[in-house]
Amino acid sequence: MDTPPRRKKSARFVEIAALAGVSVATVDRVLNERGSVSARARAQVVAAARQLGVPRLLPETRHGLIHIDIVLPDNRSPFFQRLGLALQRGVAMLDKRLVVHRLWTPDQDEAALLRAITQRRHQRQALIVAAPDTPAVRAALQQARARGEHIAMVVTRVDEVPDAAYVGIDNYAAGRTAGYLLGRLCRKVGRILLLSSRRDYRGHIERSRGCREVLAAQFPELECDARSSETHDDPDKCYWAVSQAFQRGDVIAGIYNTGAGSPGIEAALRRFALDKVCWVTHEISDDHRLYMQQGLLDVVIDQDPDTQAIRALQHVLAALEMAPADAPVSLAGEFRLYLPENMGQQPYLR
Repeated sequence: MDTPPRRKKSARFVEIAALAGVSVATVDRVLNERGSVSARARAQVVAAARQLGVPRLLPETRHGLIHIDIVLPDNRSPFFQRLGLALQRGVAMLDKRLVVHRLWTPDQDEAALLRAITQRRHQRQALIVAAPDTPAVRAALQQARARGEHIAMVVTRVDEVPDAAYVGIDNYAAGRTAGYLLGRLCRKVGRILLLSSRRDYRGHIERSRGCREVLAAQFPELECDARSSETHDDPDKCYWAVSQAFQRGDVIAGIYNTGAGSPGIEAALRRFALDKVCWVTHEISDDHRLYMQQGLLDVVIDQDPDTQAIRALQHVLAALEMAPADAPVSLAGEFRLYLPENMGQQPYLR
């Protein structure tokens, strides 16, 4: 009769010590939380125990308060309001040792944004931020990474920041999707009007570029703006951009708005459009549901701010070693398409 295979024993202290490069006595003090051990040795022992799969509750490697800043633009669009609420709910469930500072900076004030990133009132360990991709912002975030701060970007990316995580959607793919939908849904040949919140936000740049490329390659009969009209999510600026196009006598076949300010578009369409104009925009807000019900708006591309908030917090916790080593942290965001038939009725700001 064969002898059943012996179950593999968990790693012994001597194995943990060898992997961590410390003494067995140090391993004993760390894992049994007896005596004083340096922060570096504690981190090495806990990391080695995790790597070896030690089946026990491991001690914390950090002591004291951990500071995280959340820096968002003071943008009163429904999307940013919902993102702020989602982060607020997520923060309420965090470990009490985490101290989260929420900072709102004026939407177009780069100096205020730079101060929020660079002038720290505390020893900051992590930063969650939505920011334009400008040389000054890029340099400030690079300096934060050089100080050892962990960075999670929401909504839009800033390039050339080493090891920073972006947890938003693929904005280029979203723009290509908008271009495809416009090409399929437009009922006449004419111009596609592109409206963009800001030209220094990489997310809006990528959306506009993706839309243009699909229209040029697949629907050349639709003339697309070579340059987006910058609106800063302002309904009045959206109204002006759309009304000016109609007053010039342009044949407007479709509109793609990469940001907010939709009440201005709605007002301009009601005043100037003589027949159906295909309209694609972002975020399933309450006004967008109403416009779809009324037949003015055709498709909404929604980037799910609640999931972005969760993924940003997950990334920070994992980077700070405050989440289990085997906990999956997904950074890839997926966008959703809403049409009149599936838009739902839940209030957007809830």
